[in-house]
Amino acid sequence: MPKRTDTRDRVVRTAAHLFRAQGYHATGLNQVLAEGGAPKGSLYFHFPGGKEQLAVEAVTLSGADLRASLTSALDADPDPVEALRRVVELLGEGLLASDFRNGCPVTTVALDASAESEPIRLACEDAYASWQRAIADRVGDEDSATAVLAAVEGALVLARTRRSLAPLHAVAARLGALLERPAP
Repeated sequence: MPKRTDTRDRVVRTAAHLFRAQGYHATGLNQVLAEGGAPKGSLYFHFPGGKEQLAVEAVTLSGADLRASLTSALDADPDPVEALRRVVELLGEGLLASDFRNGCPVTTVALDASAESEPIRLACEDAYASWQRAIADRVGDEDSATAVLAAVEGALVLARTRRSLAPLHAVAARLGALLERPAP
């Protein structure tokens, strides 16, 4: 296995950013190398599995980064509903800061490439599962965590598509009801 270097890490982070904003298929390897400031020969040296391996590592990194942010936000407030509202607010701030280019760091790749690549699908699944566990650890049950994650992910897609934070605000306003009411 090739040794880890700053170049390798820079390429993974650049790929994660580009996949998040553009998707898997719209992101070319030459673009990743150019924006990451890496020489062409470094790609297959560090990523012998090519673009698919790079995507798996980028999704894994993005998933871990968001889980760390999610866990930090959830731990910052004793009230799980308020903590989750803060998470939604932070996601909205990220959308605004990127002019609605950067939604969820995994969704764009999941929708774009997971049907054709089992390794990419598994990396996306692992990222979502880690976020769901972080939420479940805070709210107490898997079903509520699934509902919250699905609502927030859907709101991010709608917000990005509509170029409006209204879907995120709607989900944030209903988090308490979502977590307090059992299903019929």
